[in-house]
Amino acid sequence: MNSPKSLNKKPKNLLDLITINWESLDESQKIVLTKIWKVLTYKWQLQILFNLPFLIWWLLDVSIIKVHEFDLKLLTYLNLPDWALALIGFGQATT
Repeated sequence: MNSPKSLNKKPKNLLDLITINWESLDESQKIVLTKIWKVLTYKWQLQILFNLPFLIWWLLDVSIIKVHEFDLKLLTYLNLPDWALALIGFGQATT
């Protein structure tokens, strides 16, 4: 029978594994990996920055009813064809 002392305690969490491996690296390896990570995430940061206004508008649309009503009113003023409304998720698609 295994006792708690005899069990091998390995971290089961991915974040713990990453942390343990990061702490075991040399400073030069940490610097190189940090630079690589900054280059990789640079475009992600730009993508988030560019999409932030749309994310804010979507959150307002979901949480505030007046914003949603404004969106629907704006769509009716545009007088879009049925296929365009179906394409953006409003109205019924014709088959």
